[in-house]
Amino acid sequence: MSIDILQSDIPIVRQVVNTCYSYQIKHIVISPGSRNAPLAISFSNNPYFKCYSIVDERCAGFFAMGIAQQLNEPVALVCTSGSALLNYYPAISEAYYSQIPLVVLSADRPKEFIDIGDGQTIRQSNIYQNHVIGQVDLSNALEYNLKLKQGNQNSLDNIIDLCINTKLPCHINTPVYEPLYGTLKASHEVNFNRLFPEEKKSFSIENDALDVWRSAKKILVLVGVLSPNTIAQKQLDILLNNPAVVVMTETTSNLHHPKIINGIDKLIAAFDDNEKKLFQPEILLTFGGMVVSKKIKTLLREYQPRIHWHIDEQRAYDTYFCLTRHFKLPINDFIEQLPLEYNSSVDYQNYWLGEFNSRKIGHANYFDNIPYCDLKVYGEIFKRLESNICLQLSNSSTIRYSQLFDVSSKLEVFCNRGTSGIDGSTSTAIGAALIQDKPTVLITGDLSFLYDSNALWNNYTPNDFKIIIVNNNGGGIFRILPGDKSASYFEEFLETKHQYTAEHLAKMYQYDYISATESNLNDSIESFIGNKGKTILEIFTPNDINDIILLEYFGKIKEYH
Repeated sequence: MSIDILQSDIPIVRQVVNTCYSYQIKHIVISPGSRNAPLAISFSNNPYFKCYSIVDERCAGFFAMGIAQQLNEPVALVCTSGSALLNYYPAISEAYYSQIPLVVLSADRPKEFIDIGDGQTIRQSNIYQNHVIGQVDLSNALEYNLKLKQGNQNSLDNIIDLCINTKLPCHINTPVYEPLYGTLKASHEVNFNRLFPEEKKSFSIENDALDVWRSAKKILVLVGVLSPNTIAQKQLDILLNNPAVVVMTETTSNLHHPKIINGIDKLIAAFDDNEKKLFQPEILLTFGGMVVSKKIKTLLREYQPRIHWHIDEQRAYDTYFCLTRHFKLPINDFIEQLPLEYNSSVDYQNYWLGEFNSRKIGHANYFDNIPYCDLKVYGEIFKRLESNICLQLSNSSTIRYSQLFDVSSKLEVFCNRGTSGIDGSTSTAIGAALIQDKPTVLITGDLSFLYDSNALWNNYTPNDFKIIIVNNNGGGIFRILPGDKSASYFEEFLETKHQYTAEHLAKMYQYDYISATESNLNDSIESFIGNKGKTILEIFTPNDINDIILLEYFGKIKEYH
C-alpha cells in the first residue's frame, strides 16, 4: 500500500526522509533555514512524523535530547548549513556522554562550494568527530543515479544502525543543490523496514568471579544515573540481602530501598583516615551513568578496591583508576547470576547503615537550627514534592543540594550529567515534558535559567510544566570552591553577581509567576504545587551565608546527633 505525499523534488532529500521513516524515527526537531528547507518540507508534510520548530539550535539540541531521554529511542535534528550545526554541539556532547541517541541531519552546500567564500558555508564534515558514534557525508550530484542512491542508502543504514545499537548520537551531512523549494507528489510506501538491534546473547559469569564475590567481606555497589525502573526489586533484594554489600545511590539513580545509602557525601564527607580504611571495599561494583559526588571519587582513588567491575552493555569508564573487568550485559542479568549464599558474620552493611542513620539524625538537627539559606530552601522543596512527577534538575548547586535530601520514590529524576553543564537544562526539561504522561517540574538556579531562557521560546510546552528557580543572584557554588572570595575579580568574573529576575520572562511567555522569600516560602511552594497552569516559582535567597552553612554541614551532622 502506498500514499501520495507532498515532498521535496530533490532525490537525496526524499531518500533521507524515507530512511528515517523506515527506522521509525518519529520525532523531528527542525530549526528554520534555507538550505534545510527541502528536509523541512518533506518531514512536515508526512503525517507520520511529529515535527517541532525550535528557532535557537542550541535549545533545539537539548529539546530533542529531552524527548530521546524519555523515549529511549532516536530523535532527529534538522538544521541549515553554516554555524547552525555548531550550536547543536553542547547537546551532542551531552548526549554522547549520557548515551542518548540523536540523529543530526545537517543540510550543506555541495562540496565544490566549500572554502571558496560562499555564504553560510563552513567545513561541516566530521564536525562532531569526537562526540558521535559516526558521521557520513552523503554523495550528491545534479544527476542522481542508481549508484549514488545505493551508496547513500548503505551509509544511512549503517550509521542509523550504529545510533540505535549504541544509543549514541550520529551525524548525517546532506549536500543540497539549488533550487531548494521545488515539490512533487511522491508515492510513499506505508511499511517499516527498520533493522532492529541483534538479540542479546546469554552470558554466564565465570565461576572464579562468582567465588570472588562469595568470599568478599566488603563489597561496595555504587550506582550512577539510571532511568526509572531499570533495576527490578528482586535484583535489589539479591544485592541487599548480603550483609557484605553496601549499596550507595544518588538522586539520579532512581533506586529506593530501606537498606540503600542514598546520601553519599552525607556519610563520607567527614571520614577520618581510620574510617576511610574501614570503608575501603574489596570489590567495587558500578553501574549506571555519571556519579555526581566528587568526594566518593576522591576517596576511592586514594583507597582503591582490589577489584572494580563495571556493568554496561556498551562501555566502562575507569573513573577510579582501578577498573579490572567490564561485564557487557544488562544489569538485571548480572545480578540474577550472583550467589545467594553469604557469610552471616559479616557486618559491613549493618555498620555503615548504622553510621548513615546517625548522620540522618544529625542532618535533621542541623537543618532545624540553620537560618534561611539555600540549604533550607532546597530542604523545604524536597519535603513537599511528593506527588507523581517527572523531576528535572539543573546542574551546579541544584544537583548537589538534591543529594543531601530524601527524594520521594514517586518522583522520576533526571539531570544532564553527561558533561554536567548548566546549558540546556530548561530545554531538556521541556522536551521531556512533551513525552511524559505526568507533570514535569524543573528545579534550577538563576544562572542556569537565564543562560537557557530561549528554551521558553516554543509552542509545545505542556500546560502542567513548572519551574522552580532558586535565585541567589549569582553562581553561588563558586563561594563553596577554594579561592579568594574577596578578590576584585571574584564577584564579576566567577560568581557573576546580578539583579535579574524571571518575572518579565514569565509574563512574555505566559507563565504564572510566584515570588518567594523567607516570609512566604512555605505558602508559595504550596501555591506553586496547587497551581494548574504553566508556573514559575522564583525563590530569592541570600548569597553571603550559603557557603558557610554548607561547608559546616558535613562536619556538624557527624557530631550533631
